[in-house]
Amino acid sequence: MEELSIGQEAPDFTLPASDGSEVTLSQYRGRKVLLYFYPKNMTPGCTQEACEFRDVNDRITAKGAVILGVSPDSLQSHAKFIAKNELPFLLLSDEDHKVSEQYGVWQLKKLYGKEFMGIVRSTFLIDEQGIVSNIWKKVRVKGHAEAVATTLDGE
Repeated sequence: MEELSIGQEAPDFTLPASDGSEVTLSQYRGRKVLLYFYPKNMTPGCTQEACEFRDVNDRITAKGAVILGVSPDSLQSHAKFIAKNELPFLLLSDEDHKVSEQYGVWQLKKLYGKEFMGIVRSTFLIDEQGIVSNIWKKVRVKGHAEAVATTLDGE
């Protein structure tokens, strides 16, 4: 899969969501979508990222955007993660990592000398017409949600 770039149409998908619904990206046409991919619920970095997005959620929704988080975790894991951290946005379950592959974020990673496939933390801003308007790759968690909100503030 070649990597997505700014100006391309965001690949459409349907995934099960933490509220029990099925979410299709194209159902959000007419709104901006902040699609963030993260490796795993309940880990320190992913928890910090989710909580930082929670803390700027009102600013982001005030700009007519919606936040969707995507990880390979199960819906049950998402439910616990949302409850524990009071997350006001949907988390989508990409257990077979097909969507992560479409977005080019399912990659070979190294940790403690071991190689494995997993999600490289990345965020995509998709405009009202379904076009990728901004990409943050290999995200460093601290301050990322604020940077995204600031980008939206400037639009």
